[in-house]
Amino acid sequence: MYDPFKIDGPTCLSFSFGRSSAFMLKRVLAANGGRLPPETVVLACNTGKENKASLRFGARISQEWSVPITLLEYREGGQFEVVTFDTASLNGEPFEAVIHDRGGILPNPVSRYCSSEMKTRTMHRYIRQVLGWTEWETMLGIRADEPKRVASFRFNPHPETKDEYVRIPLADAFVSAQEVGAFWQAQPFDLELPNIGGKTAHGNCTRCFLKTLGTVVSLEKEEHDPWWAEQELRAEQVATGAGCRFRAGRPSYKQIAIFVRDQRDMFDPEETEAPGCLCGD
Repeated sequence: MYDPFKIDGPTCLSFSFGRSSAFMLKRVLAANGGRLPPETVVLACNTGKENKASLRFGARISQEWSVPITLLEYREGGQFEVVTFDTASLNGEPFEAVIHDRGGILPNPVSRYCSSEMKTRTMHRYIRQVLGWTEWETMLGIRADEPKRVASFRFNPHPETKDEYVRIPLADAFVSAQEVGAFWQAQPFDLELPNIGGKTAHGNCTRCFLKTLGTVVSLEKEEHDPWWAEQELRAEQVATGAGCRFRAGRPSYKQIAIFVRDQRDMFDPEETEAPGCLCGD
């Protein structure tokens, strides 16, 4: 019987610091005798803007499950460096390096070079230069309830290079966000971010431009993060239009921060509590 989590050759498990990719790792361990088979590597890439809780989650998984996770960071000139969860960049340094290499032009939904350079190609460089692999499979934690992403990789399992074949075992096993969420609710530890059916708006880069405007506003209300606005202000010195915005067609990150800062509370702080009644909880 076919097991999508079974490994039989050089394989890279792409760990994105989230619950789904961690669940995939757990299923791989279960399908391969409780350990990673030879010629298997777990790779994670830190952009410097990952949520700190995500990095703690990765470190905890490595420790609790006795699984080595190789943490990579992009460096200027298309280079990379292996770091640890203790030495990982926390202030966007890898992200700023890749922006610098692109002449200060910012990534956006049409040109998502941030993901391709800091993650996909950084992993490929490590695999070729350090491991010496010339052909390999990569497992991604894409679930069955992500139809657009599933269809993309079904149509083209070699999106970056013919040397790599992308597998999506969670989708093959019909795993949904609800199943992932239920798994983590039953574990002794979890990602320290909201678990809403296995999903969280806080994951990956703190204010990723692919997040909806409402999500970005909500996250800014929780905690101010000036880094994104600072990058757009810098980009204005070298570019115009879409080149100096992470996402054209909606307010800049500076405008979002100002809106959140100046937004008035809809509730009157002087309002007294209403008299009690019999409609208790």
